[in-house]
Amino acid sequence: MKIHILAFAALLASASVFADTQGTAPVIHDKDAAFVHLDVAKVLGETDISQQCGIIPAQLNYLDHQGRQHELDYLVQGSGCTNDH
Repeated sequence: MKIHILAFAALLASASVFADTQGTAPVIHDKDAAFVHLDVAKVLGETDISQQCGIIPAQLNYLDHQGRQHELDYLVQGSGCTNDH
């Protein structure tokens, strides 16, 4: 009986060693720079600039081809300006 208990305890201990302790992978924050190659496989979300005017902060959330999530913060000209010349 003691052997069964010890075997079960060893099994639980070895299973906890191989368990995923990290949970979810951290989000990668990309730096805004000119001519940066982005590996975008799927866009998860982006800032709506249709009602904004002037230079505004924006964000692009996406997955790369390895399935890692990225966030890119950048500045963009809003497209909601009505009196553009």
